[in-house]
Amino acid sequence: MARTRIPPVAGGLAAAVAVALAAACWVLFPPTVDGRASAARPAVDLPLPWPAEGQASAEVQGLGSLGSRGEQRPVPIASVTKVMTAYVVLKDHPLAAGEAGPRITVDEQAEAESTSSEESTAPVRAGREIGERDLLALMLVPSGNNVARLLARWDAGSQDAFVAKMNREAAALGMTSTTYTGASGVEDSTTSTATDQLRLAREAMKNDVIRAIVATASLRVDGVPGDVVNTNTLLGRHGVIGLKTGSSTAAGGALMWAARAPGGALILGVVLHQNPGGSPAAGLRAALDTSEALISAIQRELPAATR
Repeated sequence: MARTRIPPVAGGLAAAVAVALAAACWVLFPPTVDGRASAARPAVDLPLPWPAEGQASAEVQGLGSLGSRGEQRPVPIASVTKVMTAYVVLKDHPLAAGEAGPRITVDEQAEAESTSSEESTAPVRAGREIGERDLLALMLVPSGNNVARLLARWDAGSQDAFVAKMNREAAALGMTSTTYTGASGVEDSTTSTATDQLRLAREAMKNDVIRAIVATASLRVDGVPGDVVNTNTLLGRHGVIGLKTGSSTAAGGALMWAARAPGGALILGVVLHQNPGGSPAAGLRAALDTSEALISAIQRELPAATR
């Protein structure tokens, strides 16, 4: 095969482009002392009260990263897992805004699990038909683990088959430090990082149905007694419009959150591993408190930093 000869001018131009790209990469991803690439510098550098423990990451859409803190190593994420569950279900069974979706029959397993005192559940009864959207709400708002597993079985035939889909989606999104082992997050073996979960938050908030459900403070579902109340108590404060809480003894407290900045830009953040080893309730309170301080500071500092 004949060789293609690059003219001197074209070859020089190619070399110049390569040098320029290498320089740009050096600026954006400066090497660490051991030669590995470091994380990108924040696009917007604000004085923020990052959590003293665990890990966190945040960004402003349209502006870029606000940075990350803490060692980004995989840790249990508890019910934050359910954001990926909703993402996969809606990718397989998309709904238009306001659409109820197909009616799904509650099975005996979901009813049996609804009385568990060991995990968060939603009170559903076997044989009752509930629309897809309402089941997604029962999973995301009060954090019903039994509903997450019911949706997984409905979507893929078994929870194991559904988990395989979750991990494929994580890989497709570039979540290289994430492993899902269940649809609800009750398993401590489901682990991720704040930076990985921030990638998911970015995609989840593009979905009209997820965005509407996670912004709901409380709702009623036919056949489910009483008001269904959101575990995310930051809703409506500091511009918060979602996303999802998580808590367990191993995970501590976790929160994936979305808020509107002054001017309307979407702020996304994830806080993980707050007060691990303590009670789940104490961990969740810590995650909510540290997230509230972080969101409040971003709301305060961002306008001046972006003028």
